[in-house]
Amino acid sequence: MTAETNELAIGRRSQAIATPKGQPRRRTLGESGERGKWWRFVAILVITAIVIVPIVSVLYLSVTPSLGSKAVGLTFENYSTVFTSTSLSYWLENSLMIAGVTVLVSVIVAAPAGYVLSRGRSKWVSSYALILFVVQSLPVVTAVIPLFFLFAKLNLVDNLAGVAIIYIGSTMSVAIWMMAAYFDSIPIALEEAAWIDGASVLGSFSRVVLRNSLPGILSTAIFSFLLAWNDYLVAVVFLRSDVNYTLPVGLNTFFQQNQTDWGDVMSVAVVMMMPPIIVFAVLNKFFSVGGIGGSLAGR
Repeated sequence: MTAETNELAIGRRSQAIATPKGQPRRRTLGESGERGKWWRFVAILVITAIVIVPIVSVLYLSVTPSLGSKAVGLTFENYSTVFTSTSLSYWLENSLMIAGVTVLVSVIVAAPAGYVLSRGRSKWVSSYALILFVVQSLPVVTAVIPLFFLFAKLNLVDNLAGVAIIYIGSTMSVAIWMMAAYFDSIPIALEEAAWIDGASVLGSFSRVVLRNSLPGILSTAIFSFLLAWNDYLVAVVFLRSDVNYTLPVGLNTFFQQNQTDWGDVMSVAVVMMMPPIIVFAVLNKFFSVGGIGGSLAGR
């Protein structure tokens, strides 16, 4: 006990010598940070709960016995019911097909258009950028009725191709802006080096710019996919047949006037949530921009 007391006294004496009398001891970065951790943890916990609780509720209700079911406890009966007794397989196929076409066309068109918007320096390019800005600020609902009359004359109502055309047009302006913003982050010196080596503008674009633009391309593709996958307004206006419905429209058919079977509704909602989750889980590892800065090392 005597040795411990001496060590404690020596520690207090050294602290008093290090800190002049009358001046408060400065708190280190670690001490000030420790006190602020608790409220950050609480804030993160609350935000996480707000996001996760609705998803957990959907998952729980999807495995709860539906109306008139003899099952007890948690069951996957609702999933087999919606796949065998409804057109859910057609709705899922239609949504995947429309979203895939929208993503493919949007990326193919937005990549070269965004490159022109990023590298071009003329009044025509500036006018083109202004038009895109105005178009993307207009809501889709303002064009639904005129497009319906036009597509009715072209036999594109109740047609998946007509809905895909609208989705492509509505995503194109934002997709071009997203690609142009990412191309701005790629140094033009990389292209100049390719030109010196004899590459053409198209060659440098495809071999240099696009190879360093994978995160931008994936961001544009995911944006286009989510817009086509989650849209309800356009689909409910242009699609009439049950076999042509997309998932959001098909989900609406489960709501009845007097009662709603929430087990079936939530099982369809879970099926609708799975493709976006899978897309983000698969493509998450490709979101890296670390390779662009190193391309100019030593120049």
